[in-house]
Amino acid sequence: MKIATLTVVGVGLIGGSIGLAARKRGIAERILGVGRNKTTLERAQSLGAIDAGVGDLNEAVHQADVAVFCTPVDRIAEQILASAPGCRPGTLLTDAGSTKGRIVAAVEDRLPAGVSYVGSHPLAGSEKRGPENADADLLQDRLVVITRTPRTDVAALERIAAFWKSLGARVCVMAPDEHDAALALTSHLPHLAAAALAGILSPHLHALTATGFRDTTRVAAGDPELWSAIFSQNRPALLEMLGLLETRLTEFKNALLEEGEKTIRALLDQAKRNRDALGS
Repeated sequence: MKIATLTVVGVGLIGGSIGLAARKRGIAERILGVGRNKTTLERAQSLGAIDAGVGDLNEAVHQADVAVFCTPVDRIAEQILASAPGCRPGTLLTDAGSTKGRIVAAVEDRLPAGVSYVGSHPLAGSEKRGPENADADLLQDRLVVITRTPRTDVAALERIAAFWKSLGARVCVMAPDEHDAALALTSHLPHLAAAALAGILSPHLHALTATGFRDTTRVAAGDPELWSAIFSQNRPALLEMLGLLETRLTEFKNALLEEGEKTIRALLDQAKRNRDALGS
């Protein structure tokens, strides 16, 4: 896939990695970065993630053949709708948000003629932030979910799939609500659980935390503003998954109260089988 101008809105870890991957694989002749922080844009440019930083959203998106919005999930729909008027026919818009239902519902059917949007979510990243942590191979062999609804343009869906594949990723197609239900369990609930565990740690115990505690709570170091928006946008599905976790914690609690060693062992065995099936 060849793109004349790729615009990345938000050049942090994910946006910067998209820019670096596009440059490494030679799929974009020019890469523009959009952001509110001039220093961040300059850093992204010096690292080679973008060719130029642009402070004005509309100016950069209107030049794009493909634009990827990598901002917090509570800003994406607003930014897409604000910048879509003035885009050339054939412009393809997508995003990298961890929630999809509310974004897709807000954007679909509200774009100018000839301008297409397909929701995306690359399952990659870390708790780190900023273009200095971006990696040209971050998406290599990683899964990107792209969304499809009855209103999705098939040609646009095929183009965005080709885009992510050209960056080294694998692609699967899901309905937005199906995506949100799955990610509530596989991504959003683990972050909530890690945050809860990290939040009850007393300062006087810091020296006693070893690999287990630090590995289990690693994602709790993520940006609170970004994650509070994700929790809010995916609230119904996250509440459902939180109920499942509460049920399992109650099972452990009751087994401990009753000194039910066999029950505890069975719960731990099931957890080990599920975790081992994921691989390293």
